[in-house]
Amino acid sequence: MLDMVWWLILVIFFSSLLIVFLTGTPIAFSFLLLDIIAMFLIMGPSFAGSFVGSILDSLTRFTLVAVPLFVLMGEVLFQSGLAMKALDVLEKWLGKLPGRLSLLSIVSGALFASLSGSVMANTAMLGSLLTPEMRKKKYHKSMIVGPIVASGSLAMMIPPSSLTVIFGSLASVSVGDLLIAGILPGLLMAALYISYVIIACKLNPNLAPMDEVGEFNLKDTIKETIRDVLPLAIIVFLTVGVIFFGVATPTEAASLGAFGSVILAYLLGNFNLEVIKKSVSGAVKVTAMVLIIVAASNAFSQVLAFTGSTRHLTNAVINMPFEPFWILVGMLAVIFLLGMFIEQVAIMMITIPVFMPIIKVLGFDPVWFGILMLMMLQIALLTPPVGLLLYTIKGVTPDDITMQDIWYAATPYVFCGLFAIGIVLFFPKIATILII
Repeated sequence: MLDMVWWLILVIFFSSLLIVFLTGTPIAFSFLLLDIIAMFLIMGPSFAGSFVGSILDSLTRFTLVAVPLFVLMGEVLFQSGLAMKALDVLEKWLGKLPGRLSLLSIVSGALFASLSGSVMANTAMLGSLLTPEMRKKKYHKSMIVGPIVASGSLAMMIPPSSLTVIFGSLASVSVGDLLIAGILPGLLMAALYISYVIIACKLNPNLAPMDEVGEFNLKDTIKETIRDVLPLAIIVFLTVGVIFFGVATPTEAASLGAFGSVILAYLLGNFNLEVIKKSVSGAVKVTAMVLIIVAASNAFSQVLAFTGSTRHLTNAVINMPFEPFWILVGMLAVIFLLGMFIEQVAIMMITIPVFMPIIKVLGFDPVWFGILMLMMLQIALLTPPVGLLLYTIKGVTPDDITMQDIWYAATPYVFCGLFAIGIVLFFPKIATILII
């Protein structure tokens, strides 16, 4: 009987989910609530054993240990002030380039993405630090907000990314491969953002008036780079490099990164009890929500499997009169549309249990698809009306920068991101060439 009404079960579940979202209930709890109701209605009172078993199964994965460690690493580096010192040095290297402070936000965003993995932390920090200076130098609103939200989103792709770890855990794809595969696509997006800023400022100098820059002393700047930036590069190597060379797993690399950041903060930063409290508190909050999300998504997959929805939907898709490539493009389009209204983790929880079986049946590389999906989710961070980073930047900018200003500023970077996806779609090696 369930096989006959699988599509109806999907319609009812997703409709109920949207209704619960509209009540303001947190995403993870919305999924858990509907999972419990669905499992009770479909399996009966005996569902409890399966439900507890699925939670235990999903939360005892070694790869998930990387999430709190990556978050802790970023928190320690930001709270101790080490990231701020690096920001000052990077500004000196940019010299008199058009839109210098806008470029600084993108370059530093790419660097901090490799130290944090948190898109919100990246955006909030850059917005708080750079917005006052850019306003003082009379940058156009679009050249203030746009580069900051775009650069903040790079933490979705450039490793270590907490969302990449979550994706790998939900999709049963190698987290290490995903982290390494995200390097080149992430740098490609950063390069496109930089190109847009330079071209826009060349065509319209009023967007970012040229400001006075102090005398550039190469010797002093190199010394400062070695002192303030090189140590952070060592942390990047401890996390990304050891995974790339096959020396450590993502979890082991996260441990090295977290330990290295604590030692570095102690030796070079402002490391005290307050920094420890804030760093640990931030890591605990993020980890708790991630674990609930993973448990809820695993239970959702179980519901789909039990009702036969996964099998029937997969058969329906592969029997469509379209080439597999266009089915893949259709999936990415669905993610883009969902990104206009739903938060990234919710999109993962909804689509991964449905899309991954189809991807495997169609014969696509799951790592390549994972990178394409993460890139599309990164774009969703900037897409009106509910792009997460649009509201993050609103919270750290003055009241005269309206949501309309922010939407307008983010739009060019959405198109840059879509162009980057097109490149990776037609040249898959960009995503897979670094995987050993």
